[in-house]
Amino acid sequence: MSARPRIDDAQRRARLQRRHLLTDDVPQAFSVTDAVSSIVGLHATCPPTMYLSLWARLPGFVREQLDSALYDERSLVKQLAMRRTMFVLDRAGLADAVGAVGPRVAASERTNMLRDLRRSNDFDDPEGWIDTARAAVVDALADGSVASSTELRKRLPELDGHVQIAPDRSWGGTAPMGPRVLNMMSAAGDIVRGPNAAGWHLSRPQWSSMQRWLGEPLPQLSVAEGHRAMVARWLRTFGPGTETDIVWWLGSTKASVRAALADLAAVEVDLDGGGVGYVLPDDLDDVEPVAPRGFLLPELDPATMGWKDRGWYLGDHGEHMFDRNGNGGQTIWWDGRIVGGWFHRPDGSVGLHPLEKLPRAATTELSARADELSAWLGDARPKPGYPAPFMKAVR
Repeated sequence: MSARPRIDDAQRRARLQRRHLLTDDVPQAFSVTDAVSSIVGLHATCPPTMYLSLWARLPGFVREQLDSALYDERSLVKQLAMRRTMFVLDRAGLADAVGAVGPRVAASERTNMLRDLRRSNDFDDPEGWIDTARAAVVDALADGSVASSTELRKRLPELDGHVQIAPDRSWGGTAPMGPRVLNMMSAAGDIVRGPNAAGWHLSRPQWSSMQRWLGEPLPQLSVAEGHRAMVARWLRTFGPGTETDIVWWLGSTKASVRAALADLAAVEVDLDGGGVGYVLPDDLDDVEPVAPRGFLLPELDPATMGWKDRGWYLGDHGEHMFDRNGNGGQTIWWDGRIVGGWFHRPDGSVGLHPLEKLPRAATTELSARADELSAWLGDARPKPGYPAPFMKAVR
């Protein structure tokens, strides 16, 4: 019989709701920066997600609050980070993420560029081309100016290279290399996505020097220091979780995660179903149960995408709620579990698609939240970037 402490699924669901700010007792004074810090970061690959994630958590949230934190106060920053995914992070989390996975993501971006450049006859020195393009961008943004990818490519001939992608396929064609150089530089912490030149549910970023945007150099952490910090953040918000969960979420290696867990003296706990999870040493006590309640979350929400082993909050609904690449869609929750999805009707109202029979209280509360979301969205019709499989049925 195991001598490890046990944390069952009910306790994990209570932790999820409390630590992801999905209860009724979130402080009214909580700022968007406080919220983002509390849940490690917001997924921002799909622009509407970061706004809708905050709407679900902060009473009275309005879009201007996030815009101000991102573009005026700059207390929050968009960053290509874990799993080559766009996140919104606070400044401390930004430094930790760049330290932990920035070198890995930047190296992957460079390797993929080199592969395509070497297949082209237009680049005699692929390594040199990337280095020259990067240097040109650094120099162009050194004065604190901002510019879109298109503007930089027009201004900098060093950045305006193209390659042929899949010339023998119907979907192939000519692809610019400039945006890929910018992504590599972003992952490395050289540059950052600054003002958004499009609406809140679209993305048209203007690039800035990271140092000039922040007003100070980004703290430099080693890969090991970054991993230790990010694993600690993850455990505090998402724990308990398995080694598989943490490796997947970080997009890192087992060796790096195991070293971080050891440095943190993380404690092993038994999970329902026979798995072994980890928590921080001071996090073994149960949290207070949460009364059953309903909420709606956007696609790629941190609560949906926090774990690779999802059965304890997803049940058998994975094939309906996640696409083949593991992207979670727009979800409805009851009592700490995903019980279906939500969608936009043609008239703009928000509809519900339950995947199981729900109590009357759940249907009533979820319908009320759907009406609140419809009102909050108003005339906006953000389209899912990764529609969940269930949406085929509602069409």
